[in-house]
Amino acid sequence: QVKLVESGGGLVQAGGSLRLSCAASGSIFSINAMGWYRQAPGKQRELVAAITSGGSTNYADSVKGRFTISRDNAKNTVYLQMNSLKPEDTAVYYCNANIRDLGTYSAINYWGKGTLVTVSS
Repeated sequence: QVKLVESGGGLVQAGGSLRLSCAASGSIFSINAMGWYRQAPGKQRELVAAITSGGSTNYADSVKGRFTISRDNAKNTVYLQMNSLKPEDTAVYYCNANIRDLGTYSAINYWGKGTLVTVSS
């Protein structure tokens, strides 16, 4: 069984920074792309940033230049460094990873339970 666990959310003032972490554990053979999504109240879940196993990244236009995604393949962990936070960044942030497990060797998308980020003005 594979599990994703996020950490690092919280309350921060506008202009501040937070760093989110997401660790994958369980019967993992390999991890392909990893990413962060967010869902604000009353809105659809949207992609924030993603990173391939080789380190290629892509970002939502709204966070380019402020957020940085990175990963530590040895630790099966993905990070999201969030700087210059704005009130509109307030949302539940979800970790996503495409993981091939040891049992079936099938690549499946897994989700974390989410971590709340609140940015006050």
